[in-house]
Amino acid sequence: MKIIRDLGGSHAWTLHEAELDDGRRAFVKKGTGSAGSTGFTSEAAGLRWLADPGVVAVPDVIDVSEDRLVLEWIETAPATAAAAERFGHELAALHATGAPAFGAPWSGTIAHLPMDNTALSDWPSFYVTRRVLPFVRLARDDGRLSAADVELIEDACAYVPDVAGPVEPPSRIHGDLWNGNLLWTDGKVVLIDPAAHGGHRETDLAMLALFGAPHLSAILGAYRETAPLSDGWRERVPLHQLHPLAVHVCLFGEAYRGSLTTAAAQVLAL
Repeated sequence: MKIIRDLGGSHAWTLHEAELDDGRRAFVKKGTGSAGSTGFTSEAAGLRWLADPGVVAVPDVIDVSEDRLVLEWIETAPATAAAAERFGHELAALHATGAPAFGAPWSGTIAHLPMDNTALSDWPSFYVTRRVLPFVRLARDDGRLSAADVELIEDACAYVPDVAGPVEPPSRIHGDLWNGNLLWTDGKVVLIDPAAHGGHRETDLAMLALFGAPHLSAILGAYRETAPLSDGWRERVPLHQLHPLAVHVCLFGEAYRGSLTTAAAQVLAL
């Protein structure tokens, strides 16, 4: 394998375009040795798990180790409404394939941060104890959230069982579905960089909305045609954004503190 060009870096890795010995192009992540986990084996497991049902597109995993991940190269194209509609239908089909429980049988990561995937039987408990509070406490310990901030978020977490909506079985979700993890290609969307697990399907939809995805209304419209959502799903968006916002406070600090505490207050107002 020969590195063709560097594509920058992020968190605890560097990114590259490479040419394999057989002439194929590939995308390569390499660990930098920074503190924290590269998460390459977790990412590869998640990509393969999302690919298993054959309903969404993900890059093939060519090689994976603790310090390197090699993926099929994906050629991108401008986002289109047609691709968005196709993706909405495909995402609904992915979620419907389900999962054995809330969690996953591999160690989780999001960015370079470890994430507990130990399974639980109910979503509110899983979401609060595995997704939100560990990152809130990490941010507190790093001085990025005050005691008052933590108390507000903990109050919101205690309220989750009351406002989570109708009980649903575990869905097979991407888990970090912001626009940067959608590769728009010629006519479809390819998913990358998952934090995949059995979770709540509204989590993926709330993540799409958090930073804005192209043609979001087309994605959601197509999704709802395939798999109608429970009443109140729009109001529950802040609930499902607590986790990614807590992660962003851990990664980037003060810039996301206000968004996190606002989301917590919105949950308490449901």
